[in-house]
Amino acid sequence: MKTWSLKIRVLGVRFAAAAAACSFRGAAHSIDRYSRYLCIMIKTVRLLFSFLFISGASCPISAQVRIQNADPVIDNGILRIKLDLSRGGAIAYISLSRQDRNIVNIADEGRYIQQSYYAGKAVDRKKDGQSPHWSPWSWNPIQVGDAFRHRAKIVSFRKRKNSFYVKCIPMLWDMNNRPAEAEIEQWTSLEGNVIKGRNRLTCHRQQDPYGDSVVNDQELPAVYPVSALKNLYAYLGDKPFSIDTLSNPVVVNLSGGFWGRYSNVSEHWMAFLDDQNWGIGVYNPRCMEFLAGRSGVPDKEASDGSTSYIAPVKKEMLLKNTVYEYEYDLIVGNLEEIRRGIYALHANP
Repeated sequence: MKTWSLKIRVLGVRFAAAAAACSFRGAAHSIDRYSRYLCIMIKTVRLLFSFLFISGASCPISAQVRIQNADPVIDNGILRIKLDLSRGGAIAYISLSRQDRNIVNIADEGRYIQQSYYAGKAVDRKKDGQSPHWSPWSWNPIQVGDAFRHRAKIVSFRKRKNSFYVKCIPMLWDMNNRPAEAEIEQWTSLEGNVIKGRNRLTCHRQQDPYGDSVVNDQELPAVYPVSALKNLYAYLGDKPFSIDTLSNPVVVNLSGGFWGRYSNVSEHWMAFLDDQNWGIGVYNPRCMEFLAGRSGVPDKEASDGSTSYIAPVKKEMLLKNTVYEYEYDLIVGNLEEIRRGIYALHANP
């Protein structure tokens, strides 16, 4: 935009000089009919370039105003969902339509329901502003913001009746106010009690210290329900999609060093539920390995420091120019509704 503005200004000066010359010749009554046409044309072009300059300069401001004034809420009479357009457009709110209880933990920029990717080797970059709490760390673009609470910036946002599209510049989680050399896109739609997601990462990394040929676990996506949803369920057997008995594993607490890792999630989903067996399930048909657990204590809500966590995980190598895309579903309801919804998704991919 800066380059085009400079070019337009230079052209405007040149046309202004030509127009002034034409005006002078007109005053001397020495121009013919064709010169008059030329002067009119020059003045018209000057006006056109002036319009382009003014419009071009104001476009980013107008786009930003539209995003700030957008309404990132969908309510289909069953569920209400909301994106946070000040934090990369991540899913920040899920509730039943007629209730005002958010089941997404939003205590910091590492929570929400968001995209998070890993590439390269873990590197100590404290001299470049890396958080000592997250050092060494790999290249980790994250949708909401960084560990210092700087937020990802929205590039584009669109809303239709029951769907959203958002594009943002992610932040490097461990670094202090360092946007990633990447774009994140997110398509979200609401169908009954199912939230359907499609996510895309477009990398354009230049020279950096992380390297390329490293396989990392990818969170597809990272989901942080409130810790009041404290009971974990999944099918971990060898007869998937046969209504076989579910497992209710003990929830691993992050204080032990890491989340729980589950390697045979053969129906491709896990769910956190409350004591009434109601909550949220996370389904990714590409993943049989999941991470899940709790940080802090149970029975807390959206703004509290304690949280539950689920992430379908797949090992992938993200190169410097990788475009990576996947789909997932969130199903809200009781345990029977969640499993029935997942069976329907499995039968109709």
